[in-house]
Amino acid sequence: MRLDKKVAIVTGASGGIGQEIVRVFVEQGASVLAADLNGDAVSELADLYGEQVVGFAVDVTDFAAVDAMMEAAVETFGSLDVVISNAGIGNAKMLLDHDPVADFDLVTGVNQKGVYHGILAAGRKFVELGKPGVILNTSSVYGTMASEMSFTYNVSKAAVDMMTKCAALELAPHGIRVVGVAPGRVDTPLLRQYEALGLWEHIRREQMRNEFTQPVEIAKVFAFLASEDANCINGTTVAADDGFLNFKYPLIERTTS
Repeated sequence: MRLDKKVAIVTGASGGIGQEIVRVFVEQGASVLAADLNGDAVSELADLYGEQVVGFAVDVTDFAAVDAMMEAAVETFGSLDVVISNAGIGNAKMLLDHDPVADFDLVTGVNQKGVYHGILAAGRKFVELGKPGVILNTSSVYGTMASEMSFTYNVSKAAVDMMTKCAALELAPHGIRVVGVAPGRVDTPLLRQYEALGLWEHIRREQMRNEFTQPVEIAKVFAFLASEDANCINGTTVAADDGFLNFKYPLIERTTS
């Protein structure tokens, strides 16, 4: 198994991509501290896996809490190998309708500040342990493109891409890799906001396969990047987007066999 005996932290673990990351990592032999603002949800998740998973309530906007999360993983499992900053939120709202606190400060606090806290706390913990480690950050295809109704989300994910690059450069001498993953359109509760807006079928048809990517597919990308098989991948953000960034909505109707 790729991740046998590895210890990982996953934030945003209560649902969507995060929950699938926990499941795939366990299947590949890892022990996981499943962290989320919703402590009850990750405790219930941990109950599914016995001693291999422990739930942990954390507010990623609070550095002291994130730092304590690193310590909790080491105390629980005896080591730490992988830290995944996956917690993220977003509001589907046009820019001119924004409330600066709810639609900028809140989203930036989780998506951008939360990743910064994860990088800093994980980097320090790996150095303290005197061992190499892997830091993985959930970005998005929207970190490199503009779109309506997602101003702050896009800005925050662009910051994640740059933090990934800069952290990788500074942490490489310590044997620490830092890599981002940019999912495209994934069938998660966050994306389901667009169903209520009547845009679900439109954005589904924009996919190369004419279907949304499933969370488990993204989780498997994280598992590969966390493994020693990916040792040559560092300081970049990997697009896991079914080709979304590389084409526009086709003019000609396509059929699939």
